[in-house]
Amino acid sequence: MILSCSNISKSFGSDTILENVSFHIEEHEKAAVVGINGAGKSTLLKIIIGELPADSGEVVVSKGKTIGYLAQHQDLESSRTIYEEVLEIKRPIIQMEERIRQLETQMKDAEGDALESMLSEYSRLNHQFELANGYAYKSEVTGVLKGLGFTEEEFTKPVNTLSGGQKTRVSLGRLLLSNPDIILLDEPTNHLDMESIAWLENYLINYSGSVIIVAHDRYFLNRVVKKIIELDRGHSQVYLGNYDEYSQKRAMIRQAQMKAYLNQQQEIRHQQEVIAKLKSFNREKSIKRAESREKMLAKVEVLEKPTEVNDAMSITLEPRTESGNDVLTIRNLGKAFGSLNLFQHVDIDIRRGERIAVIGNNGAGKSTLLKIIMGMLPADAGEIRPGARVHVGYYDQEQQVLHPEKTIFEEIQDAYPDMDNTRVRSVLAAFLFTGDDVFKKISDLSGGERGRVSLAKLMLSEANFLILDEPTNHLDITSKEILEDALNHYTGTVLYVSHDRYFINKTATRILELTGQTFINYIGNYDYYLEKKEELTRIYTGQTGSASSLSSKTAGPLAGLTAGSVSSSSLSEKEESAGKQDWKAQKEEQARLRKRQNDLKKTEEAILNHETRMEEIDQLLASEEVYTNVSRLMELNQEKETLTRQLEELYEAWESLAE
Repeated sequence: MILSCSNISKSFGSDTILENVSFHIEEHEKAAVVGINGAGKSTLLKIIIGELPADSGEVVVSKGKTIGYLAQHQDLESSRTIYEEVLEIKRPIIQMEERIRQLETQMKDAEGDALESMLSEYSRLNHQFELANGYAYKSEVTGVLKGLGFTEEEFTKPVNTLSGGQKTRVSLGRLLLSNPDIILLDEPTNHLDMESIAWLENYLINYSGSVIIVAHDRYFLNRVVKKIIELDRGHSQVYLGNYDEYSQKRAMIRQAQMKAYLNQQQEIRHQQEVIAKLKSFNREKSIKRAESREKMLAKVEVLEKPTEVNDAMSITLEPRTESGNDVLTIRNLGKAFGSLNLFQHVDIDIRRGERIAVIGNNGAGKSTLLKIIMGMLPADAGEIRPGARVHVGYYDQEQQVLHPEKTIFEEIQDAYPDMDNTRVRSVLAAFLFTGDDVFKKISDLSGGERGRVSLAKLMLSEANFLILDEPTNHLDITSKEILEDALNHYTGTVLYVSHDRYFINKTATRILELTGQTFINYIGNYDYYLEKKEELTRIYTGQTGSASSLSSKTAGPLAGLTAGSVSSSSLSEKEESAGKQDWKAQKEEQARLRKRQNDLKKTEEAILNHETRMEEIDQLLASEEVYTNVSRLMELNQEKETLTRQLEELYEAWESLAE
């Protein structure tokens, strides 16, 4: 064990973020911390690294082990170039190399004991230099920078002129090259394109140290990690396996927890009904029984209802009208910015019902394509023709369609004035805005919250052609899963830009990769794209002009598949037989329930009759005519004892039937 967190708790004011969070990390282990936005993932990393103090609990790192940490946001203000800044992390090796060169020069003129001493130091330093991979440190720096998406031309850029995303990549490069025993990464893939993410995956998979990652990139987590630490309402739960395995186990556990909760709630309601009924009999015995049950019920440890955000947030995307089969036709499209040629001679046909993902490296022109389609940018050449009855809904990754001065409630109500307050609130609740949250100003929202507001507006538009620019940016994993489900059930057409490979894999029926100033067509999801990438890239980039013609008629990986060998007649016979058995069992169960209800009713009537007769006997026993007649007195007392005994048996029978 290289790292242990025991009972970590942290609150900010009255908000408890972490409560008794415990887990451990083994040497060489790769783990992820997951949870919805605000669950405390970044807070936990900051506590581990020592940037934030925990309110209670303990973080223990094995003696002599080093930790490296990459925060989400970097603010490097160095005047060094990118290459110099990253190379600086190799300063000890550089100094060692300088000393070795110095010794080589000095030893030429040295002799005797001085030479012997220099030779000894030279030998020792050479050994250390070799162990530290000193002969390859420059190529190692170059490899990491290129892997993180920097070109050699960019190596000479001053760090203080870079964007926030570029600075984060520089910091990530420094961290990886420092080679700590434990790496903590907070959203490392946010500013990387697909190629760089794939490179980082392989780097971390082969990394000799331990890694803890906070990330929303599920494809990345699937490949890299073998342990998931889930944060939910401040508590932690550890799952072994990658993200898919965690997701399956979590679903099973939540299902079992919900079943146990619902069963207990049903039993509590039932016991309360039994207690009320026993009290209504208004007899000493029945009241005692009711009180006994009340005491038992008070001792029950009531289960907390499991929270599942998927249940709270649901999106229904449904077009108001159906478009024609030809949704969008693009011919001979071209776009360049000065000497930067993005794409030329592009032909694209989009058909109704397709879900098309546009992928490619950062700056390749993916978002530019969407903006040209939307009329936000002019094309240099070509034409774009929308089909019949096409109504477009557009989602901008920068959420420029929102009004910062409005509240969330006003944003929706002003866009759809025919909606009443109840409908507006129910729609916002579907996107996790409840209570007073709906009165937050757009300007005060986080990126993820703005994204959810934009998606809410998009849902209400009832468009039949959705154009989405990075729809999963700033969404937590749960929100991504909900959006995936909504798009998969959407009967309209979708064209979107995304670098979220898991999202693409779950939703895309076709992929357009922008590479080499052209779009390469893949009829399938991301897994299919990976399988065919090398082959199709070679074919497409070796052609010109018509190579960019991307019709949905291209045969996909499922072409030619046929049904299995089981005959429909044998299946129908089995289904008919199973149906008869189910019907018989259902009728038997209904008959059993009817009999129990009848028995329960008869028992209640018998209890009522017995109680009525006992009240009559009590009145008779109080009359002078009876208590002066010994034989009549004994007869009534005996009858009362019999009724009391029978009533006790009836109470037991009623409770048994009521259960």
